[in-house]
Amino acid sequence: MRLLAGLRDADRSLTKRAASRIPPGVGKVLSAVEETAENTKLWCGAAAAMTALGGWRGRRAAASGLAALAVAQLISNGLCKQLADRPRPPKQWFPHDEADDRPDSSSFPSGHTAAAVAFTAAIAPTWPAAGAACALPAAMVALERVQSGAHYPSDVAAGAAIGLASAWLTRRAPRLILCHRLLS
Repeated sequence: MRLLAGLRDADRSLTKRAASRIPPGVGKVLSAVEETAENTKLWCGAAAAMTALGGWRGRRAAASGLAALAVAQLISNGLCKQLADRPRPPKQWFPHDEADDRPDSSSFPSGHTAAAVAFTAAIAPTWPAAGAACALPAAMVALERVQSGAHYPSDVAAGAAIGLASAWLTRRAPRLILCHRLLS
């Protein structure tokens, strides 16, 4: 019980700080990046660029990234948001009007963050430079989700964990299936 109370207090404090301490100009940049990432447009565009410019490595990285993104979306939006009915942070915590434009779905977990982290973590082993290039916008999406009032920091952390797990699972699934078939 104490742990949950501590988590709620930390969520409240960090959310209020992010909302009030990020300069308006930075907030606009974060919002622009998040808008580009909306409906996975940014990650699909990155995958298309990798496919066109990266040869076999780009195609392999893009396929891994998109597969991990799909798994993360399924887990975060298709499963977790249906099970967790967490309200969004209160609008009065935010000194800007971005909190007025947010979904009605459960706050837990952040599907945007799950998708961004899954895509980035899945492409990085195959093409480290592309993974590094995607890491900055992925981090900006995660920060924007708190700054805008769409999520608590713990929602973003859970989304990141789902993204990492999805990338790991996507990259390991072919080997796991092959091992299972060999052992059967």
